[in-house]
Amino acid sequence: MPKIPFWVFILVALLHLSAYRVDVMDIDASQYAEMSREMMESGDYLHTYDRGIDYLDKPPFLFWVSAASMKVFGVNNFGYKFPSILFALFAIFATYRLARLLYGDEVGRMAALVFGVCQGLFLMTNDIRTDTVLMSWVITAIWLIKEWEVHKKLHHLLLGCAAISFGMMSKGPVALMIPIFSFATDWALKRNWKMFFRWEYLLGLVVIAVLLIPMSIGLYQQFDMHPEKIVNEVKGPSGLRFFYWSQSFGRITGESPWNNGAGFDFLMLNMLWSFLPWIFLFIPALIINIVQLVKQKFKLQPNQEWITTGGFILGYLALGSSKYQLPHYIFVVFPLAAIMVAKLLADFFETDKYKKLYNVMRPVHYVIFALMLVFAFALITFVFPASMGMHVTYMFLLGIWLYIALSKVIRPKLFWLAVGAMIIVNIFGTHHFYTNLTKYQVGSSLSAFMNKNNIPPSKLVKYREEDPLNCLHFYLQHVINKGGDQVAPGKYVLTMEDGKNELKQKGFDFDVVLKEKYCKISELTIEFMNPATRDKATKDYYLLKIK
Repeated sequence: MPKIPFWVFILVALLHLSAYRVDVMDIDASQYAEMSREMMESGDYLHTYDRGIDYLDKPPFLFWVSAASMKVFGVNNFGYKFPSILFALFAIFATYRLARLLYGDEVGRMAALVFGVCQGLFLMTNDIRTDTVLMSWVITAIWLIKEWEVHKKLHHLLLGCAAISFGMMSKGPVALMIPIFSFATDWALKRNWKMFFRWEYLLGLVVIAVLLIPMSIGLYQQFDMHPEKIVNEVKGPSGLRFFYWSQSFGRITGESPWNNGAGFDFLMLNMLWSFLPWIFLFIPALIINIVQLVKQKFKLQPNQEWITTGGFILGYLALGSSKYQLPHYIFVVFPLAAIMVAKLLADFFETDKYKKLYNVMRPVHYVIFALMLVFAFALITFVFPASMGMHVTYMFLLGIWLYIALSKVIRPKLFWLAVGAMIIVNIFGTHHFYTNLTKYQVGSSLSAFMNKNNIPPSKLVKYREEDPLNCLHFYLQHVINKGGDQVAPGKYVLTMEDGKNELKQKGFDFDVVLKEKYCKISELTIEFMNPATRDKATKDYYLLKIK
């Protein structure tokens, strides 16, 4: 078993925290950042608005904590991202505590590091979404409820129920369903029926209900009391029904209009990259657990658990049944998957139980690690060519990685080479790739230009532009509206090629103050990643000054 020193976790935490340097990304993260800014500015924490328009989609918890953070640290990357990154780091801690309860301290540390360096978590601390906070509340709830089951202290159950409530305020009923899936399968397979009927659950339900009151009041006041409102093209929607049913369960029943045609395998296919480098250990871990259960005729021994496997499988079944899915939806069960991987690694390193499987998986993973390091090198030499200093840093880190690979002292190599490869990839992913990528979302570079040149946001008009550019509002701290009727001398106009030509035809005289390349950075293509064809994957945006 690897002896994981505390400083490794400090290094991983600092790398996640350093993601505050990356600008908030269009479309979702920048939308949430702007909504948080508007909430902070208005002081209205019960009702949610998106650029002044009633917002009925995500629950308010992310906006609450981000608005409070920006009140302290200002309207900037750090102010918006800091609370969510803290939640991500706490999710690592909660993963450790749950795995320690289930398998001991060494497996707990390994599970925490498996989760802490998986690609999905690095993505979520760079591109902040509601799922970052949801994931933290869910694993915290499962850990605390397991603490109650083991130590019989009521405050653990009540705190776990509080975590469920805050999770529901982060992204709806899924925060309740994943813990139910986890414990229901574990108790049922152990034939521990009495755990389904405990009086303490009544107190837990009271905690959940009481904590949900402020959000529910806000929903009722903003939507249910105003049947005349038209929101998301629906007249008189019920905010309460939306959050407690339609937003989650409605995507399965077909009640929700959201449908992107994602198949049942969509989330698993996306795990091939988002749960790197552990995905090819997770799949055999999942299969081993299922086969073992079948051999035992679906009955667990007292020293076994299915909190992790059951929570993942039933969670996947629910999420994969949705008619609208995005890759990050599965991230909520990544801590459970990390514990499953850590348990398999412990079996590899401590026993000869799966020696043949380990002998097969080890060279496969060495190839994966090599490809990841080649990918990191490609980012700084081909995709976005970097400075000599960046290349020297890469070679230095690669040298450390190779020292681990050749060392006869550092064991087990599979684990430490995986951790090292992920840290290297994400040092350059965060501090080179993402920082260059966000230059192509226009809002970042345009707002920086305007702030530097003291151009008042009130003088900017959007005209014939096709893309949301949400971060523009956030960084200018001003809602920029579309308005062809507002184009006038002295105004600055943000537009595209067609809009520029149209203004010229209408007789406007202007100077081109700034020209920027735009790409929808949440949907990257090979054409964009190749510098030789990048221009074909981008659009031209212009900042014009009307004479």
